[in-house]
Amino acid sequence: MLANTTQHIEQKLILLPSEPGSYQMKDQNGKIIYVGKAKNLKNRVRSYFKQDHDGKTAELVSKIVDFDFIVTNSDKEAFLLENELIKKYKPYYNIRLKYGTGYPYIKITKERNPKMALVNEVKKDGGFYFGPYPNVYAAQETLRFLEKNYPLRRCNGPQGRPCLYYNMGQCLGACFRDVPVQEYNDQISRIKKFLDGDTKIVKKQIAEKMQVAASSLEFERAADLRDQLKYIDETVESQRVLSKDTTPRDLFNYYMDKGWMTVEVFFLRQARLIRQFKRTFSIVGEADEEVSSFIQQFYSQKNIQKPREVLVPKGIDTKALSAVLEVPVRIPVRGEKRELLDLAAKNARIVLEEKFRLMQLNERKTTGAMKEITDALQIPMGHRIEAFDHSHTQGVEIVSAMVVFDDGIPNKTEYRKYKIKSTDHANEWAETQEVIRRRYSRLLREDGDFPDLILMDGGEIQLHAAQEVLEDELGLTNIPIAAMVKNDKHKTADLIDGVTNQIVTLDKQSEGFFLIQRVQEEVHRFAISFHRQLRSKNSLASRLDTIQGVGPKTRQKLLREFGSLPKITAASVSDLVDIGINEKLARVIHLSLSAGDNS
Repeated sequence: MLANTTQHIEQKLILLPSEPGSYQMKDQNGKIIYVGKAKNLKNRVRSYFKQDHDGKTAELVSKIVDFDFIVTNSDKEAFLLENELIKKYKPYYNIRLKYGTGYPYIKITKERNPKMALVNEVKKDGGFYFGPYPNVYAAQETLRFLEKNYPLRRCNGPQGRPCLYYNMGQCLGACFRDVPVQEYNDQISRIKKFLDGDTKIVKKQIAEKMQVAASSLEFERAADLRDQLKYIDETVESQRVLSKDTTPRDLFNYYMDKGWMTVEVFFLRQARLIRQFKRTFSIVGEADEEVSSFIQQFYSQKNIQKPREVLVPKGIDTKALSAVLEVPVRIPVRGEKRELLDLAAKNARIVLEEKFRLMQLNERKTTGAMKEITDALQIPMGHRIEAFDHSHTQGVEIVSAMVVFDDGIPNKTEYRKYKIKSTDHANEWAETQEVIRRRYSRLLREDGDFPDLILMDGGEIQLHAAQEVLEDELGLTNIPIAAMVKNDKHKTADLIDGVTNQIVTLDKQSEGFFLIQRVQEEVHRFAISFHRQLRSKNSLASRLDTIQGVGPKTRQKLLREFGSLPKITAASVSDLVDIGINEKLARVIHLSLSAGDNS
């Protein structure tokens, strides 16, 4: 188990990006036990496993069996994200922020006589919060600067006489007078403007005072003013007031490649990214359809609460999705929300590329994987696996696909596609029997090479349907067969032995288990890709068939020349004429498809 965990971590370390971000260390139960930040994720995370440690760090490293990460645009964003994740998950091995202590906020209280304070956590009390600030001392010095230059209340309230702070010019006088609300509001407006980053005038004034002090040989005073400038830079620059935008939002973006899609979800609360969720899956439809479907399914889950607003990328039908979700769905076009949308896409791309690279690495590390599988099933050691899966859309365009792995490596020249003819509706038993019959009766006729193991991606139904054809119809009783059992996330969990009908469990960190996962993902991807091509082609053909004057020859000509409905729709009348279609029919095709596209 230890060797497998080490190998799993080694593979993930190779794939880490050299970018800023936050990383989350997990224990054997998947629980986050430590959250950190890094200017360079690859270097920082690798240091945990490539260097010697002692004390609590050594104890932490001994408990890590996996890790995750979120890429950010800057080190400062990584720090802010680290802060939010620590407050949310309260990881055991984090000390500074574990219970909200450490990095402070500057708060303006909401009361009749407001005041400023340094606090350790954000509460829903109507106050204004700025931060968090990585340099506690700098935050303290900035607060002192504000109390001197933008005083509110520093005393405990009415006492019948001016307090010391009032005499020093650091209190508006709630101690002895009824300070007008407008006077407070004007001062609060100046403070908020300053803490929201508008420091140009103030910094210019401090710099001028520093120059005067230096010219007068008051070097200690000049140094204090210089430090004041530094503290303002460290605390105020680019910080955002948290209560300026309190709308809870979820943001979705994606990256798609090679028939796979990764969807990244950012949970935004108090204008902060507090959590992420990501899911990678093979796709059938167009990107906008897949993302819209994913979002609807996402909110249909238990314990998933809808926010007040959902943000999505361009191309999503926001009106339709808003109607289904019953919350506003919008597409950010500029500003901070747009930047977060781009960041989500960047994270999705990194996740999907990591998956492809991990699959490539695993394909090279196949030594012993087949033996682990054959030993678990108690069958002779072999070299070839053939796996089958089906795909359809609500029982329409039913297809099956077969992939072949030789010594743990995909042999794509041996892949096969099958259009199911024996049933016109979803029927796993009939689909399985047809494809098994067609595949292995042909091998018998042609005296072909049979596999050392057949895997069915559909549980007991497909397993027993395949066995009936192999053994009872074809007399092939010596080919081992098993079914891949999936968990609630549609991922391989275990195998069902075709001989004993018993569940066979593989070590989830073993090379054998990784190989089974790769086989399942590949056959699923191949089946869905074939179904998608067929559905797209037939959808295009049926659309063309509805146009009066378009016969089989014209349809084939259009398909051959343009290949897809969007390209035919985008073609001009002259483009259609150029491929040999008469002008009158070309106009009919152009108008019919354009009208359908705009409906």
